Amino acid sequence: MGLLKEFKEFATRGNVVDLAVGIIVGGAFGKIVSSLVADIIMPPIGLLIGGVQFTELKLWLRNAVVDSSGKVVKEAVTINIGNFLQTVFDFLIIAGAIFMLVKLLNRLNRKKSVKTAEPPVPSVEIQLLTEIRDLLKENKRMGD
Repeated sequence: MGLLKEFKEFATRGNVVDLAVGIIVGGAFGKIVSSLVADIIMPPIGLLIGGVQFTELKLWLRNAVVDSSGKVVKEAVTINIGNFLQTVFDFLIIAGAIFMLVKLLNRLNRKKSVKTAEPPVPSVEIQLLTEIRDLLKENKRMGD
């Protein structure tokens, strides 16, 4: 029973929940970026280089072998350069977005730490002792 309780405490701790939320949001963000690259960025680039769709860029190592009835006996073997380029663009955009997010969070944390760097307010006892000290110094000067 103790192991179950420990796991429950671990799973409900802030860091684990934050991590789970981050993974879910990150997965959704990855899909958005993949769509951005495939559907918005790559078509104009393909148009600029002659109407080529990047996903169709391939190096053919072997053509498909077809028998007399038209049935494929051996599949074609290709190196899919276009898919690789699209994945590289996905990665670069995701990495850039994460870099900018981390940079923003670091800037916000720096501002927060500067605000919290102010000296702490002394306790009531310290304030009273400081006042007593100041009064004693003042009385000593008056007596001189």
